[in-house]
Amino acid sequence: MSTEYVVAKVGDLPEGKHKLVDAGRHKLGLFNVRGKYYALPNACLHQNGPLCLGVVSGTLEASAETNWELTWARDGETIVCPWHTLEYDIATGRCLSNPRRRLATYQVEVSGHEIKVIVP
Repeated sequence: MSTEYVVAKVGDLPEGKHKLVDAGRHKLGLFNVRGKYYALPNACLHQNGPLCLGVVSGTLEASAETNWELTWARDGETIVCPWHTLEYDIATGRCLSNPRRRLATYQVEVSGHEIKVIVP
């Protein structure tokens, strides 16, 4: 059974910002990425560091399409753990340095002016 928690008001979280919220016994990071809301646990997979106290940023990527030149990508779409700089995709929870590892993600809904997180 899932539980729904009101964690913020829409006006409290401008685009490009994030904040820590409580959803029952869960401490989560709530993110506004280009007007879409996401929630991740405030715990890095590496050593349980306070992930959501990190900065939202982008990352460097290289591919055959760029002739293996580094390019800046995913601006505003990654969170960087403040302890050891592991980067995670905010939308999917995927660790960028080890794509097989992934954080839990939580469903986020907007109802009127309220932002709700659904915790299974």
